[in-house]
Amino acid sequence: MGKNKLFRFAENATFDHVVQPCYADLMADDLPLKGRWNSDFFHRDAPLVLELGCGKGEYTTGLARLFPERNHLGVDIKGARIWRGARTTLEHELAHVGFLRTHVDHITRCFGSGEVDQIWLTFSDPQIAKARKRLTSPLFIARYRQVMKPGGVVHLKTDSPLLYRYTLEQVEAEKLLLQEQSADIYGELIHRVDPTQQAVLGIRTFYESMWLEEGRKIHYVRFVIP
Repeated sequence: MGKNKLFRFAENATFDHVVQPCYADLMADDLPLKGRWNSDFFHRDAPLVLELGCGKGEYTTGLARLFPERNHLGVDIKGARIWRGARTTLEHELAHVGFLRTHVDHITRCFGSGEVDQIWLTFSDPQIAKARKRLTSPLFIARYRQVMKPGGVVHLKTDSPLLYRYTLEQVEAEKLLLQEQSADIYGELIHRVDPTQQAVLGIRTFYESMWLEEGRKIHYVRFVIP
């Protein structure tokens, strides 16, 4: 393991805004913060927004700049990536931003019923050979139902036509409420939404910037968990 990773892992352990539960402990019992993120971590009552598979936390921190009245939490298993988001949070003095290092499979152990208001899925792995593992599969939609408030909103931003089409199929199959869809955010959708939504959709992750340089189209789906 490189020295940079070791340094980042060590610094993560010093951050009050990074939670890193032990895998064995999490498998034995739910996270102590489950159902208590607002009261015990953010110390205020506000809508809770998750970015699942947050990588370097570009959307978590970007949304925090746009919506300081909300609580924002990035979730990822990669500690070195979370470190970058945690550092950005400190460098820009962003309030009410945190990171949880765990696998997204474990969200029902980490969040209580009706605790989450919004979920962002930003450039998730399309899992070409394993549809069940896609973050908009019936398995994950069932998990979202457990942790989200009624009427909770899920956003998907992806460069994968496969994941885009699959998500639309699942929205229909699961009888979810489709609020927005676009096969080309920058060529079509961003020109017909209001300035706030333009700013939201315009947040770019590390991977998105790479895909755009390659000329890929970016897709978007927003749906409601009834």
